[in-house]
Amino acid sequence: MTKNLHIEHPEDSILTGDLSVLDAFLLPLILSLKIDGAPSIVWGRNPESGLQFVGTKSVFNKKKIIICETPSDIETHYQYKPALRQILMACMAYLPITQNIYQGDFIGFGGAKNYRPNTLTYSFPEKVSEKIIIAPHTKYYAANDLRDAIAMPLVDSLNSTDDVKYVQPKAYISNGFEGGSTDAFHECADLIEYAKNMATAVKFVDERTAKKIKIHLNYLIREGKDINPADFEEFCDPNLIELWDTVREIKHLALNACRDTADFQTFIMGDYQPIQGEGYVMISRFGYFKLVNRRAFSYANFNNQRFVPMPIRS
Repeated sequence: MTKNLHIEHPEDSILTGDLSVLDAFLLPLILSLKIDGAPSIVWGRNPESGLQFVGTKSVFNKKKIIICETPSDIETHYQYKPALRQILMACMAYLPITQNIYQGDFIGFGGAKNYRPNTLTYSFPEKVSEKIIIAPHTKYYAANDLRDAIAMPLVDSLNSTDDVKYVQPKAYISNGFEGGSTDAFHECADLIEYAKNMATAVKFVDERTAKKIKIHLNYLIREGKDINPADFEEFCDPNLIELWDTVREIKHLALNACRDTADFQTFIMGDYQPIQGEGYVMISRFGYFKLVNRRAFSYANFNNQRFVPMPIRS
């Protein structure tokens, strides 16, 4: 495992010829609900100083590492970012002391039922009485330096306090029977075998070209346009995009089998129809992959204005 800085879409991960995600679908894995919070908060015990700290993903920077161990640190580093400064001050004040290092998404401040930290709105059954709401998802191990921290999925539940509400719904793969679950996406086996056969006739690309392809894919998704293999001839073999689309189909099949125990409803921006949520994170020995319906969530996310961290009062 590595630092939890970026999680790839399964279909994007195959562009350079790495087909390990196809095996990942069929092996025992850990599934977690992906929460659309912002910003991402990292907190715990700094292994270098032994002191408690809070921060963003900047705590993992290789050069300009930004760790806040005191309120004055927050004032210094985030003096021109008042919304983020307010969030970090609250996290420093209310998060319990721990010997571990955690990462989670900030949902909002207590006192409301409905929150939109980013693109999605989360509606809780009743007003949140705690001071802050965080969705923890990752635990880190670092011997001496945060820059060398190793990320692992957080499988233990953190206990909420009077000040902090931890949002950690359990996620699982349905086996098609009421209440039943399984450890892998076995129903994807036939389509995965088909994708592996397709791959033998595909000319893959290098990392630089893959980056260009992803930019164009994101542009088409952002604009709500269809993805046509012929439109990528300047970048790659059209068969590569055909394979990309097949892996996307595998992902959607897997998404249909995902379930969770969330006690809140999820809505997308101004639409008051409940949706499944942002998606899920699939964690296997091959790494982290995000299972997201890009036509639904990613389109809205690309077209969303930057977050306002205060809750939607109701």
